[in-house]
Amino acid sequence: MTGHQHIVKSYESEFVQLDRKIAHMGGLAERLLGEAFEALEKRDPRLADQVIASDKPIDALQREIEEQVITMIARRQPMANDLRHVIGALRITSELERIGDLAKNIAKRSLAIAGESYPKPLVSGLASMTERALRQLKDVLDAYAERNADAALAVWRSDEQIDAMYNSVFRELLTYMMEDPRNIGFCTHLLFGAKNIERIGDHTTNIAETVHYLVRGVTIADDRPKGDTTSSTLISKS
Repeated sequence: MTGHQHIVKSYESEFVQLDRKIAHMGGLAERLLGEAFEALEKRDPRLADQVIASDKPIDALQREIEEQVITMIARRQPMANDLRHVIGALRITSELERIGDLAKNIAKRSLAIAGESYPKPLVSGLASMTERALRQLKDVLDAYAERNADAALAVWRSDEQIDAMYNSVFRELLTYMMEDPRNIGFCTHLLFGAKNIERIGDHTTNIAETVHYLVRGVTIADDRPKGDTTSSTLISKS
């Protein structure tokens, strides 16, 4: 093997390693979101504590990936597609770290209402939101792994679905609070939990935009689909 071939092979292995770390980080974020909602649904403080502690490996991976990207830029001076790859990896890592933080916030909400009792239907809307958010996160990570711009675009376009679910949950919880002031405490925590899930959908959409740019070299031209109408709902209620 010549010196040039060795350098090329080493460079390629660094990209493979980068993608593996992102896949690992994405898997951790998926697990964290699923367990955070489970802790909320079951009012399980022990599981909530585990979720909160499990955010640290995601933060550690973010720092590790950032250091690798900086080293690759300094040593390799990547151009064109390679530069999009390393910058895209950096952006995706940041989004996954935020998803981990939001999952941790959901777990903290479950700790706050661990001793509360409330009707199960109140959580069913959040369950649907979580299921949808997990599906989008898995799909966008697959799109990154496969360099599939069309799949990324499909995730980007589906963000409205989570927004619609959030609007429905928001109105339902608001109704419960208006009907009985004793519901205000736990409903408020559930509202914050629902908002965290909606924000996870936004970060997943950001990843989809990055994947599309990485593959096609152009940003998505359309306006981002958004369907969160809760601000106008609050104004109309005031």
